[in-house]
Amino acid sequence: MLVLAAVSDLQYQRLRGAVAPRFMLARAPTWDVALETIRGRPVEIAVVDPALSGIPSRQEIERLHLLFPSLRLILYTSTTPQSMTPQLAAVLLALGQCGIRQVVFRGIDDHPERLHELVSSEAMHAASHRLLDQLTAALAPLPPELRWVLEDAIRTPGAVQTIQQVAARARVDRGTCARWFTRAGLPSPRDILAAARVLYAHRVLQDPGFTIEDVAKRLGYAQAKTLQQHARKYLGLTAGEMSLSLSADEATARIVQGFLTPVRRSAATAS
Repeated sequence: MLVLAAVSDLQYQRLRGAVAPRFMLARAPTWDVALETIRGRPVEIAVVDPALSGIPSRQEIERLHLLFPSLRLILYTSTTPQSMTPQLAAVLLALGQCGIRQVVFRGIDDHPERLHELVSSEAMHAASHRLLDQLTAALAPLPPELRWVLEDAIRTPGAVQTIQQVAARARVDRGTCARWFTRAGLPSPRDILAAARVLYAHRVLQDPGFTIEDVAKRLGYAQAKTLQQHARKYLGLTAGEMSLSLSADEATARIVQGFLTPVRRSAATAS
């Protein structure tokens, strides 16, 4: 899972030491870079310093919260509670009132174990984790080594897209990989990964700060029209239509029931 680090060099080093290798970090030295990174890469958690620009401010963080409500935000201050200024206290209070309540103080809460625990806790609420929860039953028939690869791919959407990549990560040849999916009555890993990307796209397109082009780029599509084609194939809707007409549960149910359970669907048809 990708974590945005809009913090100072020292904070970044402490964060990286605490969460790697489980979490990948994307460094953003400015708010403009942070916004560009969120729109172009599959960031699901952002650790941000209210004083990133030099003085404590709430505006940029409130803007991120408004544009990307699915993004999990953690505030990481460069000061201790003892040295906190009235200006920073006012900023933290205002951000807390708008729903951002995870705060880390330097020298108090940023012990590596505490940082890892906090980021891991936020990851449990991320879009990809909620999607994975809903797909667990559909992937259950696969051997553990394949299921782990697919679960990891869903946590990092766009990183794995072909059967060759799935087989390599599972440390089997392509033919063995394909046979495992056939025995489980599931479509090819490429189709499963594409369907999962469509579901992930559905979730993040609920955020007003994302365009279809942003989401396509985040998911590794060379062109937004390919995401549109996949949306039609797996949900029967355009990307714009699916974000407006289906809830997250409805979108997942449509793909799981109509696409990821082909054996049961065929049996029902035969009877």
